Amino acid sequence: MGFLSVLSFAHKLVSERVASGDIVVDATIGTGTDTLFLARSVGPRGHVFGFDIQREALILTQQRLDHNANTPLSPVTLFAQSHADMITTIPIQHHGHLTAVMFNLGYLPSGTSDKHIITMTDSSIVALDTALSLLKPGGIITVVLYPGHPGGEQEAAAVTAWASHIEQSVAQTIIYRQLQRSDSPYAIALEKK
Repeated sequence: MGFLSVLSFAHKLVSERVASGDIVVDATIGTGTDTLFLARSVGPRGHVFGFDIQREALILTQQRLDHNANTPLSPVTLFAQSHADMITTIPIQHHGHLTAVMFNLGYLPSGTSDKHIITMTDSSIVALDTALSLLKPGGIITVVLYPGHPGGEQEAAAVTAWASHIEQSVAQTIIYRQLQRSDSPYAIALEKK
């Protein structure tokens, strides 16, 4: 049968914590896989905010949402902005009330994208700090990391170090990783206390 992929593992953790009507964030929308998952999970009474710096990501995500328009989805607001801008972009009435924030770091995995455009460690750490501050107690952050591409190993190490230094009184952190391959993707999750 095999273990869950890192993306499926992140989805499983989030699905166990979100409910209809929740406010959630896809911090790196990419092709929209997590955005669609979140929009289905929180339903028409919820809301998804999505971020990406690449216009192509917003187009691909909107196409994925449009293709699933017959499914009950939440409203989705997409921003052509860095995930580091969450604090100034997400309406203040949602600060401290988010149920989930999902990160899928690396590059845009579409055939036409520029693979040299990657998430950057400094902005990712700012975004993670922000996400933690925006979560409600019991809320979750998931981060899928890809150490196998140029720049990915450094970002993965920095995010792992960031997560491991969070006080246990603030959040519980876990890691889900294949141990035999150091360059395999892995997931980190945080549950806010």
